[in-house]
Amino acid sequence: MPDRSPSPAALCVDLDGTLVKSDTLYDSVLALARQHPAMLLKLPGWLKQGKAALKRHITASVELNVAHLPYNRELLQYLEQQHATGRPIYLATAADTTLAERVAAHLGLFAGVLASDGSVNLAGKNKLAAFQARFGDNFTYIGNALPDATLLANCLEPMVANPTPSLRAALRKANVTPVRTFIDAPSSFKSWLKAIRLHQWAKNILIFLPLLLAHAWSAGPIVGACIAFLSFGLCASATYIVNDLLDLEADRKHLRKRRRPFAAGDLSILSGIGVVALFLLTSLALALLLPTIVAAVAGAPILPRPYYFLEWLAIYAVTTSAYSFSLKRMVLVDVIVLSGLYTIRIIAGSAATGIPVSAWLGGFSIFFFLSLAFVKRFAELEGLRQRDPAPAQTPVQIQGRGYLVSDIEQLRTFGSASGYASVVVLTLYISDITTGAGQLYVHPHRLWLLVPVLLLWISRLWLLASRGQLDEDPVVYAITDKRSLFMGILVAVIVLISL
Repeated sequence: MPDRSPSPAALCVDLDGTLVKSDTLYDSVLALARQHPAMLLKLPGWLKQGKAALKRHITASVELNVAHLPYNRELLQYLEQQHATGRPIYLATAADTTLAERVAAHLGLFAGVLASDGSVNLAGKNKLAAFQARFGDNFTYIGNALPDATLLANCLEPMVANPTPSLRAALRKANVTPVRTFIDAPSSFKSWLKAIRLHQWAKNILIFLPLLLAHAWSAGPIVGACIAFLSFGLCASATYIVNDLLDLEADRKHLRKRRRPFAAGDLSILSGIGVVALFLLTSLALALLLPTIVAAVAGAPILPRPYYFLEWLAIYAVTTSAYSFSLKRMVLVDVIVLSGLYTIRIIAGSAATGIPVSAWLGGFSIFFFLSLAFVKRFAELEGLRQRDPAPAQTPVQIQGRGYLVSDIEQLRTFGSASGYASVVVLTLYISDITTGAGQLYVHPHRLWLLVPVLLLWISRLWLLASRGQLDEDPVVYAITDKRSLFMGILVAVIVLISL
């Protein structure tokens, strides 16, 4: 007798936020901003034609790498199991058909694709109507956001993946209980800590350097430096987020950077843009209030140019934005800009406290931070060479840079020479204050002990980089390496015994 058992319910899976943890529309817009920024001006006109037309135009303009999208691993494993049983699975998404079909072809799990076609945006009621026309009432659906509530309430077995709070509330109100939930997301708090790169705020300690070297311990300059530190930190975090958003495609191909919150889909692009706006506005407000607060604490205006710090904050923001958009892909220019961003922090500290930067400090910082910038690029190339030693003449495409693996020895020369040049500047400074009046130090000759400590730290940094044992970010290395922390304490002790 023929098998009259009912056919299994079609398993329909949403794409954005469900199968893929990010939103491919926003991913595509960011790719458009990176690859064809002038085309962003066309977005309003495309939007007037409707959401489906907008998606069609954007998908035709840029091509996301579907192999590196941040898939929900738990859900993907479930779909593979269901596919192995022969159950029909359909990719049902409001994304454009072209993109949806590319995702389906890459995964090889789907019996068909239902997606927006340039005229109809397949979301909410439109998606439900398409399901009922094709499957009747014999379908199951997996979604994640509020527009999916109607479909989940009308399917046989509602399932959700990383559901939003609004969807959870809507399902509770409709008395709909998901039969299965697929969670692939870390704590939001931890994700935001990673996104704003709080550890990078350690760089902003340079703001206090003019204050410390001048031994100025009055309340006004100290408060000014603290406000400047916070303002710079917020501005820097905002620019880090912008950089991550613009580098989504490149980061997803990178062995380590693909775990960054936005690349991994753990944070939404819209929330990232909101935090950028909030941080920048707060940073600007602090910079504007800084001269007023410093004057109130000091009892009188002490800053020769009240809004000089604001000027340097703006220079930093413009420079780092230019770096994110284009300068980071310009060979050698990128490292000079990176080292300059360190020096800008020192000058900003001077502007916030009214304490001038000496020529010695300026010269030292230029060479020292240029060495750190070179070691960052060197470590990236060394890591690439160890992972794949074959392409010695291949551009470092995974990093979006123009360096070749064959450049590595030249970068080693540039970087180590810059590091030792900074030591030379330090020795000249110590010699100058030792033979001079030495107003700042009672025992300036003891500062010579700084020279072997700095030589040891720079030499060890480059030795570890050459062995492939250095984290690609030297700042992370400096604040996590026990020997580096010990040498930092030793430097502080030497300075104290020289006072």
